[in-house]
Amino acid sequence: MEEENAVELLQRYRRDRRVLLDFILSCSLIKKVVMPPGAVTLDDVDLDQLSVDYVLSCIKKGGVLELSEAIRDYHDYTELPQRNSGGFAGEFFLVTNPELSGSPPRRAPPPIPVSASLPTPLSLVFAPSSAMSPISRSESFDSTQVQELTVDDIEDFEDDDDLEEVNSLKISRWNPNDVGDLVLKLPSFATGITDDDLRETAYEILLACAGASGVLIIPSKEKKKGKRSKLMKKLRRGRNENTAVGLLETMRVQMEISEEMDIRTRHGLLNALSGKVGKRMDALLIPLELLFCISHRDFSDKKAYIRWQKRQLNMLAEGLINHPAVGFGESGCNASEFKILLAKIEESEAFPPSTGEVQRTESLRSLRDIAIPLAERPARSDLTGEVCHWADGYHLNVRLYEKLLLSVFDVLDEGKLTKEVEEILELLKSTWRVLGITETIHYTCYAWILFRQYVITSEQGILRHAIDQLKKIPLKEERGPEERLHLESLHARIDSEEGSHDISFLESFLSPIQKWADKKLGDYHLNFAEGSVVMEDILTVAMIVRRLLMEESDVAVQSSSVSDQDQIELYIYSSIKSSFTRILQAVDKSDTIDEHPLALLAEEVKNLMKKDSTVFMPILCQRHPHATVVSALLLHKLYGNKLKPFLDDAEQLTEDVVSVFPAADNLEQYMLGLIKSACEGDNVEIHFQKLNPYQIESASGTVVMRWINLQLGKIIGWVERTLQIEQWDPISPQKRHGSSVVEVYRIVEETVDQFFSFKVPMRLMELNVLFCGIDNAFQVYANHIVDNIASKDDIIPPLPVLTRYRKEAGIKAFVKKELFDSRQPEQRRSIEINVPTTPTLCVRLNTLYYAISQLNKLEDSIWEQWTRKRPQEKIYIGESMDDKSKSSTHKDTFDGSRKDINAAIDRIREFIGTKIIFWDLREPFIENLYKPGVSLSRLEAVIEPLDEELSKLCGIIVEPLRDPVVTSLLQASLEGLLRVLLDGGPSRVFIPSDATLLEEDLEILKEFFISGGDGLPRGVVENQVARARLVVELHGLETRELVEDLRSSSGKLGADNQTLLRILCHRADSEASKFVKKQCKIPKSSA
Repeated sequence: MEEENAVELLQRYRRDRRVLLDFILSCSLIKKVVMPPGAVTLDDVDLDQLSVDYVLSCIKKGGVLELSEAIRDYHDYTELPQRNSGGFAGEFFLVTNPELSGSPPRRAPPPIPVSASLPTPLSLVFAPSSAMSPISRSESFDSTQVQELTVDDIEDFEDDDDLEEVNSLKISRWNPNDVGDLVLKLPSFATGITDDDLRETAYEILLACAGASGVLIIPSKEKKKGKRSKLMKKLRRGRNENTAVGLLETMRVQMEISEEMDIRTRHGLLNALSGKVGKRMDALLIPLELLFCISHRDFSDKKAYIRWQKRQLNMLAEGLINHPAVGFGESGCNASEFKILLAKIEESEAFPPSTGEVQRTESLRSLRDIAIPLAERPARSDLTGEVCHWADGYHLNVRLYEKLLLSVFDVLDEGKLTKEVEEILELLKSTWRVLGITETIHYTCYAWILFRQYVITSEQGILRHAIDQLKKIPLKEERGPEERLHLESLHARIDSEEGSHDISFLESFLSPIQKWADKKLGDYHLNFAEGSVVMEDILTVAMIVRRLLMEESDVAVQSSSVSDQDQIELYIYSSIKSSFTRILQAVDKSDTIDEHPLALLAEEVKNLMKKDSTVFMPILCQRHPHATVVSALLLHKLYGNKLKPFLDDAEQLTEDVVSVFPAADNLEQYMLGLIKSACEGDNVEIHFQKLNPYQIESASGTVVMRWINLQLGKIIGWVERTLQIEQWDPISPQKRHGSSVVEVYRIVEETVDQFFSFKVPMRLMELNVLFCGIDNAFQVYANHIVDNIASKDDIIPPLPVLTRYRKEAGIKAFVKKELFDSRQPEQRRSIEINVPTTPTLCVRLNTLYYAISQLNKLEDSIWEQWTRKRPQEKIYIGESMDDKSKSSTHKDTFDGSRKDINAAIDRIREFIGTKIIFWDLREPFIENLYKPGVSLSRLEAVIEPLDEELSKLCGIIVEPLRDPVVTSLLQASLEGLLRVLLDGGPSRVFIPSDATLLEEDLEILKEFFISGGDGLPRGVVENQVARARLVVELHGLETRELVEDLRSSSGKLGADNQTLLRILCHRADSEASKFVKKQCKIPKSSA
């Protein structure tokens, strides 16, 4: 393949060299040109035999150019090493192997005489142009650096159009795209026929067929003279003439055939037809007839003639014996005889003229006797009419036809078709009879050269023309029976790495196209990065060619199980894997430190999918409705394979985990979204089942749960530690709560902020665990605050023994020592009762209130952050873990801590009132009030210390808690009053007349708490005082009324029996005492 590319490139060099020499010799740069012997015009000179260095040297000197000397100089320097045109005359490429030549010479070489005449380097004459960087210096003619040759010296250039055309010609020549992978699957020529040989022979056949069609091919004797470039004149002349003769001239220029060869061939064909009455020109064995009619006398150079004769002999060998269609069978000859005759004709040139001419003539006659029967035998399902199989192997015919078809391209712009393309194609139909071309073969060959030209030039218009031609290739059932048999007979044997095998005509031309298209589509991300329209056309080519090749027997068997959709999937698999591999390599080479490679890979894969879905999938989905799904599934799998080891090793919430998990989850969600949108709700779950989910949320939930449990343990430890060092002093007059609750909230909020700062995917399960942990922390905090506070019952003195009134002074004798606890509460205070001070209790109460008031803000903040973090619509494969956690609401997350904090507030609030009355004011209130009588010890004496306690209380407690705490104090005061009135002990006695004083004291107590409207609401106080008022009213009733109500248990007085009994026990009345003793039978020590 590389050798074929090198040969093709060399042929391009030779053609361009001839164009440049023709251009230089046509201008007025040379004073005089002396023709070699036998040549009349430049068309009679073989430009390949001229020394370019010699020509340029003559231009520089301004002397006469003798072409014979230029030819001699060319042959003299042929065997010398070639210079590299680098600007130094002493530089050249070595022909010998330096390693085998020994060490270099140690002495310096002799100096070069200044007067020595050396060929002038091309670089000293023509400097390279910046616009022609791909062309070597020897081929540039835009230089303005040398004073000897300036624009002023070129008088015959009338405008710059010619120069621009030449420049565009050079650029198109020297910038072909790589077509190394696009080579016809045809056997190589054993004789070494080159593209130039095929081109020249194809033109000879065209002339013969045109002549047979009635086109005038008589050569013109007139040569148009002029100073302008012959190249430009030829190009314009073909475009201006619309006749068949003008069209032939256009094709001659397009095929780069010299006028000398054209004239020689026309003469030869006309001479060959003379004397053959009724013989069509296209029925002649053209190479053989040209050998008869053209001799060395028609050439100005013998080497050119030898080369021409060699080409004709090679064509006969390739056409008749190297690849025979039917063999030699009945012809009575064999290939060896044919080859011997060809060798004799070639050897005749080495003999003296007389001997050589005789041998050549005799050999040609013998060759005619053998070749004509071979060429005219029926074969290959010939159509009716006279047939001459001058080229028996079809692959030679199609290669010649390929050269003819190449003339449809504009010689100045190879990416465009010439304006006369339709006329050229119509003229080429005249060659179908000789070359055995049918419509199917024509469309196939034409599509091939168009497609190959597109690969070279990248012109999309050429590609569209190729698609049109491919669509015209008929399927088997659309072909006629004769053409079908003809195509079935066209096979060639190809040697490949798998061995030798036969290949059909369509496979020869279409399989390289299919291979090239499959290769490009197999990595469409790379080859069609920006050109989605081009990709669509290439995909169309691939599908058409695939359909045509499916009909071929061998290919159909192999590809029967592969549908068009399967082929599209193969393209997707191949391109996605190639792109993914490139991304992996780029990520491995990147020096990103802040981001984990898997996170970077996820980002790049997502970018790839975005481009894939917007640029390529709309094209592929036209032929495969689920192409997007196939692409997404494959990329999901490829990335998942790289991600799985990382997921398996993820145990802690590290920086890598925080970097990779969100990127992977985001990528998977994007993929699922693409699949869902591509399916449009149809069979989405079926495609989802093909996925192996990353389960990022599950893996993330595991590591997040570990982190939460660790943090919650720290929070509990901090709660206990802050309570241990809490002094229960107000932070400030404005902030009358303890510092511990602020510290607890700080720790909790830091934990919450850190929780939401993790960008890893999370489920509602992890949030619920966080809520439960915080809820438990506040429960622990509230319980710790009240755990070391004594019970309310511990600070209330025990009730004294209930006794009845006696006149004896020794009434206390009824009270026995064992009925009382010898240790009074103040004596047990330091032993087992912990009674904090009122300010301390108020700070605790304020702290609990602060805790519960901030709890709502914390809860709302957490839910708000969760709403921002959690995507509104997340796609899940199957049932998500959140489906099992939807029972949680926004308002029940901290119910446990709310309940415990409220209970703690109620307990401390009640404890404060009880402590003030039964602990702090026990002596003036509980022990001394109304002793020994109501008139001697009024409630006014208690109001002052009670007011001090209340002021102290209200100065610390927060406003929202003031009324509840004062209400608790009111309740405790009334309980203390009732205790004095009902369970005051044997030292307290009352008479009905005391009711008035008691009523006054009750009013004083009530007004104290109402405080003129600044205290508790009057209604609240009235409700609380109701029971105490009833007891006071009962103390004002007569003993008889109390006894009757107690006996009847009617409850008319509104009091229960126990209340009535206690009032009678404390009544300073003998009747009451007798009744209690006789009727109630209360023991002396009974309580």
